[in-house]
Amino acid sequence: MPLTAPVTPALRRPARLSRAAGRVPTSTIRDLLALVGSDDVLSLAGGLPALGAVHDPVLAQVAAEVADDAGNLQYGPTEGLPALRRWIVDLLHRERADPPADLDAVRITHGSQQAIDLVVRTLVDAGDAVVVERPTYLGAVQALAPADARVHAVPVDEDGMDTDRLEAALRRGLRPVLCYLAPTFQNPSGVVMSAERRAHMGALADRYGFVVVDDDPYRDLGFDVPPPRLRRWVPPEWSVTVGTFSKVLSPGLRVGWCHGPDWLIAPLTRLKQATDLHTSTLGQQVVAAAVARPGWLDRRVAHLVALYRHRAGVLSTALRRLAPGGLDHADARGGMFLWARLAGHPDSAALLPHALARGVAFVPGAAFCGGGGERSDHLRLCFASLDDADLVEAASRLVGAVDDLCAADRRGSGGGRSAIMIDEPARHPPA
Repeated sequence: MPLTAPVTPALRRPARLSRAAGRVPTSTIRDLLALVGSDDVLSLAGGLPALGAVHDPVLAQVAAEVADDAGNLQYGPTEGLPALRRWIVDLLHRERADPPADLDAVRITHGSQQAIDLVVRTLVDAGDAVVVERPTYLGAVQALAPADARVHAVPVDEDGMDTDRLEAALRRGLRPVLCYLAPTFQNPSGVVMSAERRAHMGALADRYGFVVVDDDPYRDLGFDVPPPRLRRWVPPEWSVTVGTFSKVLSPGLRVGWCHGPDWLIAPLTRLKQATDLHTSTLGQQVVAAAVARPGWLDRRVAHLVALYRHRAGVLSTALRRLAPGGLDHADARGGMFLWARLAGHPDSAALLPHALARGVAFVPGAAFCGGGGERSDHLRLCFASLDDADLVEAASRLVGAVDDLCAADRRGSGGGRSAIMIDEPARHPPA
C-alpha cells in the first residue's frame, strides 16, 4: 500500500557508513601526490615508472591493433584470457621448473592491488591474525583494513623479514591465516630477502599452516639476478604469487595476476565475479599481444633496468655529496626506491613541510609502519621518474630542507609535524 502520510525525519534511518568503510586508511602517497601536482615541485614521493623515457611505438601499435578488433571490446572470462594465463605459466616455468605452475591456478586481475585485495577477502575474517613486514606496502595495509584483521608486523632488516622473530611469535601462540610480504626489492626498503630466510618462511608455513603471499612487482627491475620466487620454498597448498605488468609495461593498463592453490583460487574467482565480472578485455589483449612479440619484452626490461640503475646512482651520489651523513642510505639493488634515514632527527614527517616549501616531496617512513613511531626517521625516495638534472636538483632541495629543519630545531620549534600520515585501523593496529 502507498504511504498515506509523509515520512517524518524521526522515522528515517540516519545515513551511515559501514564499519569496513570507516576502517580503510587513506593512502599517504596519493594524498601527498594531490599536493605536489605543481610543476614547481620535484616529486620523489610516488612510485611512478619512467614511461616518458621508455615510450615504445610497438606498444602504441599493439594497442591500436587490439582496439580495432571489435571482439576485444566484449566481455571476457573472469579467469582471464587463456593466452595471457598461459604466458604467465610459461614465465613461472622459465624462472624455476619446480614446483610446476598450473594454468587453472592463474587468475588475471585488475592490477596486482586487486589480487592482494581478493586474497585477503577470500581468507581473512574479522579478528584473524595476519603477518606483514615492518615497513610494508601501503596498499596491503589498505586491503587488510576492511577485514578488521589483527595485524602482526615483523621487522625487516638487510636480509628481509626477520623470520626468527616470526618463529618466536608462532611459538608463543600466534596463528596467522596469512603472511603478506614483498621479498624482492621491497617497497619501501628495497631489500631482498635472503635464500635462508625464504627457506625458513616456507618451513614455518608448512609447520603452522598459513598462506604466504609473495607480492613481486619489482622482480624484473633487479640490477642483479634475483633469487627464485618464494614458491620455490613454500608448499604449493600455502603459496600465492602476485605479479603485475604495471612496472614494465604501463600501470594505466591495470593488468596483474595471481597464482595459487585450487582451494583458494575457486572462491577467489567468485569474489572477483562479484567485484568486476572480469579484468578489462582490452587491457589484457594489449598485454598478451605485446609480450608475445619475440624479444620485445626482454629488450624493454633491459632498457628499464639500465635506466633505473643509472638514476639510482645519480640520486645516491648526489645525496652523499651534498649531505654526507645527513641522509644515510644503502645503494639500491633494484626496484624504484631509496630508503634513507634522517640522521640526528627522530621524525622525517617533520621534514616534509620544509621539503614542500623548497619544492621537493618524499614519503615519510612512518607511513609504511601503520603511522607508529618505528622507522619514523626514514623516508622513501623514488628515483625512477625524474631525469638526471631533476634528481640532482631534488637532492639539493631535500638537503636544504634538512638544513631548515635543523635550524627550526635550534629555534625550538621542531618544524611541526606533517598532517599527511597514514591512519591506523581502529581496532587492531600493527603489533
